[in-house]
Amino acid sequence: MKYKCLLVDDEPLALRLLENHLQHLDQFDVYGTCKNAIKAYEFLQKNKVDLLFLDIKMPQLTGIEFLKTLSNPPKTILTTAYRDFAFEGYELGIVDYLLKPILFDRFLKAIDRFIAMQVAETKPKPFRNPEDSLFLLKSGNKNYRLPVGNIVYIESIREHIKLVLTNGEDLLIKYKISELEAEIGNLPLIRTHRSFIVNMDKIVAFSNSEIELGKKIIPIGLSYREVVKKALSVGEL
Repeated sequence: MKYKCLLVDDEPLALRLLENHLQHLDQFDVYGTCKNAIKAYEFLQKNKVDLLFLDIKMPQLTGIEFLKTLSNPPKTILTTAYRDFAFEGYELGIVDYLLKPILFDRFLKAIDRFIAMQVAETKPKPFRNPEDSLFLLKSGNKNYRLPVGNIVYIESIREHIKLVLTNGEDLLIKYKISELEAEIGNLPLIRTHRSFIVNMDKIVAFSNSEIELGKKIIPIGLSYREVVKKALSVGEL
């Protein structure tokens, strides 16, 4: 499979470096290059790409501002000479954050992350009967058997996940939220943010940016909005 890439940067040398890096990878094609976010917006209105390399510091519209305008953005790797925007970038669900000058070995790590995400999305999920009340988790030498109806939401905390239960208790387990997401199957659990998975049966109300679980407010990340919209069967989010 060939992945189509769009490169967006106002520095010709930066564009050339990315093109040179991508030439070493048979799976990736440079589908287009743009010198600013406006041109990139116009390009994406007419073309679909698999991976976007996006500079942050650009005239008129920054990469972060541009990414926020896209309702269904492609997988994105931010490229920049500044460290200041890393947290905001990851909040937008980016694949990776590359600091200039971009060395090839670091570039390959970002590519590996992208491929891993693609594989995870296309990998068939193990079947679980939605009527089955138990959710099974294995962490270290422990096995956890949890009634799905007892889970309100799950939060990622570094290398752990915190399961917030209906009885008011929290359960902290060493587990990655991405691994947990791959094991959901047909259960009524959905990832709404890079740090949260919620039990859809516990949702009281929701908007385009938030989900209410009683008094708890859970954010909806921009990159998860389309998935949440489909899961909740609403026309717009």
